[in-house]
Amino acid sequence: MSELKGRILAGKILVKPQAAETTTASGIIIPDSAKEKPLQGTVVLVGEAKKDEVMEVKVGDVVLYGKYGGTELAIDGEDYLLISQSDVLYIL
Repeated sequence: MSELKGRILAGKILVKPQAAETTTASGIIIPDSAKEKPLQGTVVLVGEAKKDEVMEVKVGDVVLYGKYGGTELAIDGEDYLLISQSDVLYIL
């Protein structure tokens, strides 16, 4: 991954979603139309803390987030998700 330019606004994090599963545990291939959006990813960039909030997430953390949270972005040909720290459900 190349170095990302720019910065994230307060309270936001940029996440690199994990790739969706392509096969089931029993070996059945899942078609693209049936794949679910990944709900887990690695934090790539972290914005500053908001005035009344502490940033608990740091770069490199693997996080779980809500199914419909955030905004999908394509930066330098890579897919990312921009979400608020409050959309993070769990830090692994």
